[in-house]
Amino acid sequence: RFSDALRDGDQIYATIKGIGLSNDLEGNLLAPSSEGQVRAMRMAYQNAGWNPSDVDLVECHATGTPVGDAVEFNSLRELWSESEWQPGQCALGAAKSNVGHLLTGAGAAGLIRTLLAMKHETLPPVANFNKAGVDLEGSPFTVLQKAKEWKRRTAGQPRRAAVSAFGFGGINAHVLVEEWLPAKKSAKSRPARSTPSSRSP
Repeated sequence: RFSDALRDGDQIYATIKGIGLSNDLEGNLLAPSSEGQVRAMRMAYQNAGWNPSDVDLVECHATGTPVGDAVEFNSLRELWSESEWQPGQCALGAAKSNVGHLLTGAGAAGLIRTLLAMKHETLPPVANFNKAGVDLEGSPFTVLQKAKEWKRRTAGQPRRAAVSAFGFGGINAHVLVEEWLPAKKSAKSRPARSTPSSRSP
């Protein structure tokens, strides 16, 4: 729990702000359904109280198959059609381009990659990107070929990202994470330093 992490002095990179889960109502084992993916994503944004355009990075499920990637990209475009955006404002990531699919560990790999991107304030590139079936032109999205500094939108505003894991048979998960910025303690809130007495060991 967040309270336990604070108490124990753990390193906190980000906090989970929204989660969306769904099962496809149509499709089959290897043919994902855009309807189910969009339903999971909408649920996450409703849960967080965010708009899709609030995130700077979407870590995609990105199976690397022409059908799977095209369906996921179209799902994102449908989701973002419901909010205002600028062309190319959101980077798309894909951990699988570096480490392969990893099956049930794929979502965890994507989450770790996103948290490390926040830690290092860097939007990561995607290796061996092929545009087949993915029309980026005129969309809110970009796929980076080189790492890019991840600047906050305004001073003190946490970085925000989304992570998708769309599994076999249409099991869809979408998680929204926000960079954790610890509140700065003012001088008044700091406890006064005590002067050791002669009895102190």
